Amino acid sequence: MTQPYLTEQPLRADIDAMPGAVVLDFGTNWCSICNAARPLVDAALAGQTLRHIKVEDGAGRALGRSFGVKLWPTLVFLRDGKEVGKIVRPQSVEAITQELARLA
Repeated sequence: MTQPYLTEQPLRADIDAMPGAVVLDFGTNWCSICNAARPLVDAALAGQTLRHIKVEDGAGRALGRSFGVKLWPTLVFLRDGKEVGKIVRPQSVEAITQELARLA
């Protein structure tokens, strides 16, 4: 089973300081669109050696706003703390895989 979205918000400074490849996954545990996308995200990330951080988003959640998140799920792809890609409401494993290639 995949991990739930974290209710605790990491600090933006901590995210910016993370070395290597990171995927931030913004959404909520009750979101039907997030739940529908979960198998696609899990399949695309299977076997990857990167951090996948699922962060609960919503009103008053500053981290999502700092990355321009407006719809769920939104995947933000980071390399050494810098955004290199973003997918809003992923529709296929291939779309996620294409963004993952930008992390290489």
